[in-house]
Amino acid sequence: MRIGLISDTRLNNASGMPEQIITAFDGVELILHAGGIQTTEILDWLERIAPVKAVGRLEGGQAEQPEPFLNELANDPRVSPIDVMELEGHRVGMVNELFLPLVRDEIMPGVIKGEGLREGLISTMVEEQFAQPVDIVVFGRTLYPLVEEHEGILFVNSGSPTLPKNLNRLGNVAVMELTTNNREATIIDLRELN
Repeated sequence: MRIGLISDTRLNNASGMPEQIITAFDGVELILHAGGIQTTEILDWLERIAPVKAVGRLEGGQAEQPEPFLNELANDPRVSPIDVMELEGHRVGMVNELFLPLVRDEIMPGVIKGEGLREGLISTMVEEQFAQPVDIVVFGRTLYPLVEEHEGILFVNSGSPTLPKNLNRLGNVAVMELTTNNREATIIDLRELN
């Protein structure tokens, strides 16, 4: 199964969606949007490519105090605060902000490894966030692309197609290939598709 991963589009309307996303997501069967959506127009635009499932950013909550006040686009049936789905025999957990209490920083490239946590703590924190074990974590919010594996869990943040690393330029999406025996995620730099 080929899955398009996107997050943090952060646009007020779909007219600013980069057309390169259509090329990057060629042949995907599903698109997972990991929050930072702003408007349902974005999800409608993506659904021209493939069916969409999304999670919303939790407005009002912070990493230091993650109790949400409002879930982004809560009235759209495609959007939930957190999602766990079974895809090709893999349990995929999706959330906008990945919160791992023993990690002292946002989950950016190299941060989890840099914490030097003892074996088992990462999978325990992930299981607590999703209320069940997952094999793959898809998340957003940081605007930095990331593909890392820790304790057998694949972590993927596609970055942002419109605001990568908080810069106003063409950014990234990701594609994940799943089979019953394999999982692989690749970051795609949309600037290379011009």
